[in-house]
Amino acid sequence: MLPEVKVPPPGPRSRELAARLEAVESPAFEARRDARAVTSGAEQAPIVYARGSGANVFDVDGNRYVDLTAGFGALLLGHAPNAAVDAARAAMEELPLALGDVYASELKVRACEAIAALFPEPGARVMLGLSGADAVTCALKTAALATKKLGVVAFEGAYHGLSYGPLAACGLAPSFREPFGAQLGIDVTFAPYPSKSLDESLTAVRGALKTGAIGAVLVEPMLGRGGCIVPPASFLPALRSLADEAGALLVLDEIWTGMGRTGAMLASAHSGVVADVICLGKGLGGGVPISACVGRARAMEAWGAHGGSTIHTGTHFGSPPACAAALATIEAVRGGLAERAAELGAAWIAELAAAAAGSSTRWSVRGKGLMVGVQLEDGAKALAVARALLQRGYIVLTGGARGDALTLSPPLTIAPDLLSAFAVELAALLD
Repeated sequence: MLPEVKVPPPGPRSRELAARLEAVESPAFEARRDARAVTSGAEQAPIVYARGSGANVFDVDGNRYVDLTAGFGALLLGHAPNAAVDAARAAMEELPLALGDVYASELKVRACEAIAALFPEPGARVMLGLSGADAVTCALKTAALATKKLGVVAFEGAYHGLSYGPLAACGLAPSFREPFGAQLGIDVTFAPYPSKSLDESLTAVRGALKTGAIGAVLVEPMLGRGGCIVPPASFLPALRSLADEAGALLVLDEIWTGMGRTGAMLASAHSGVVADVICLGKGLGGGVPISACVGRARAMEAWGAHGGSTIHTGTHFGSPPACAAALATIEAVRGGLAERAAELGAAWIAELAAAAAGSSTRWSVRGKGLMVGVQLEDGAKALAVARALLQRGYIVLTGGARGDALTLSPPLTIAPDLLSAFAVELAALLD
């Protein structure tokens, strides 16, 4: 359904609840809102969600929004009701928790089989987690065990999560890492993501690999939070070759790009590259927390070389409800949602590009499938536009290393007319 704004957001109930949250939550988030308000010249007080349905969110003041973020891209099937939520609910009533890696549930067995089958070659092995950061942590551990090399090549503008292993390789904002640098303990070399120059990026990677200390090349097939940037088609194949030459593992962070988001089950399929390890999360559970590190047998076999003394697990890893949600999501994406994302996304990007071409102001569009970035002149403009869109009933996020883009990741089930209506609204706002 199209937006319906009854009360200028945030309404009184949202303001009341936001104030209560501010009194007890980490002050980091309020400080960020204050800083963004100063930068943008626009208020950044939050709305508070009440419920969701499909591609819509309703706030506590009764406003209806079109959700173009889908829970940071995680709600592939949209808000409930959907198959993932139904499956998780049924599993919760039957068996909310098994015994992790000691005594698994049948649902965990089936989920691991289905996730292993997503890998583009047979024999893959799976390790489950709760978040994308869990999956990246597992991947970095896998590379260290398999190669006996602790160094990592990562990329500027990339976001892999904020727990300590992934944080060390987080190239989006140095301010995320710097206060904790002494505790991170991982040697990471950052190469430029090839948004401008492929040669510059590959030269930096090649130089780092020549040291002989690199065990993992960690990369997003498309930058997600970094602004939905699509690299040249030869980028991943070149990294595959360089990693092979250096005896390093190629680790693909498909937490945002995977599960049909870019029009294929895995974004790396667009370039035909087979990684050593793939990280999945966000949309894997359709909004229910589950992630996976899935890798080639020869990479993952290093975990078995220690007599079981070296493991990576957690109390809630592989819980039956999460596994049930993953199975339902995989089935839905395999049932045509990836192809739908490719077709719908191409049409939407074309609509947005046509609007940008006819605009009196400068902006541009990029992306693949239903992972779309709108490039604006600077971070202040992006924040102000995102706020103006909220007032019109559209929920978007800002992204990019400089915060100068809108990042759009709607549910793969969203109706085409909602995307077209947004394109018209954005064009009018920016003209």
